[in-house]
Amino acid sequence: MGLENLGGWEFIVIILVGLFIFGPDRLPKAISDGMRMLRNVRQMARNATGDLSRELGTDIQLEDLHPKAFLRKHLLSEADEAALRRPLQDIVGEVRGVADSVKRDAEAAAKGINATATPAATPTSLTKSAATPAPAPARPSWDDVT
Repeated sequence: MGLENLGGWEFIVIILVGLFIFGPDRLPKAISDGMRMLRNVRQMARNATGDLSRELGTDIQLEDLHPKAFLRKHLLSEADEAALRRPLQDIVGEVRGVADSVKRDAEAAAKGINATATPAATPTSLTKSAATPAPAPARPSWDDVT
């Protein structure tokens, strides 16, 4: 966690807002108080996870405190988790297969429509005079594709 997501303009705006709110004489003290508070909060979080790890007899991270993650990590074995995920993975595989076949069918239909929409030059169309323009090819409609 740091300032890597903050751009130059955002940093300047934060400094200006701080100057307007606290004033130039109290701004350094406000920044140091904020940093001290942040350090204290981080230390309290480290102490809490250490106490939980010691009480439970296992290594606990902050991410593990979410109930679903806690249950998944500490109550389910890898085999149990794999057994729970298997039906969903099968369904996802089937849906992907159907989606791929629909995509292939749609591409084939589009190629077929494009092939019929642009007929090749015939000898009779070459013998017509230049004064009579050739009819414009019909554009495929949505109903032709579906």
